[in-house]
Amino acid sequence: MPYEWIDTAPDHSGAVSFRLEAWPYRSLPRKGFVWVIALTAAGLALPMLAVLGSAVLWGLLPFALIVIWALWQAIERSYRTAAIREVMELTHGRLVLTRSDPGQPDRVWRTNPYWVRIALRSNGPVEEYLVLTDGKREVELGAFLSPDERQSLHGELDERLASLRQGAG
Repeated sequence: MPYEWIDTAPDHSGAVSFRLEAWPYRSLPRKGFVWVIALTAAGLALPMLAVLGSAVLWGLLPFALIVIWALWQAIERSYRTAAIREVMELTHGRLVLTRSDPGQPDRVWRTNPYWVRIALRSNGPVEEYLVLTDGKREVELGAFLSPDERQSLHGELDERLASLRQGAG
């Protein structure tokens, strides 16, 4: 899954803390990027062999180059957006959620985990929209995850918040 829980050892008071790191799933590694561009170029060049030496080649060549350029740009944009990170630090007395987007300052939400409620909403911008609220403010978590991953994360986060609340009482 494109998220990971890191459980830290209890501190001197016996309090346990958790750290969640989430990132968008990237199905095409850099090596695969090279192969996709190469196979696309080869696939576009193969039919042009039939018109090699004629004026038709010069009519088709710009379109083939535009296709390769557009594919290159689309994949590069995908890699840039994959640099998004969400990190949640969860301890007995505080919850800090930090979202890092490329080219933008980090967005940080701090609250007391005792007041945090988690909800999965079907009417959000994405299917199974995962939100955290403390009564004052509502923030999204893992909008880049799949609906199944958000459901799984909802259950895991709910368990961890419950264990922190039980440890408090």
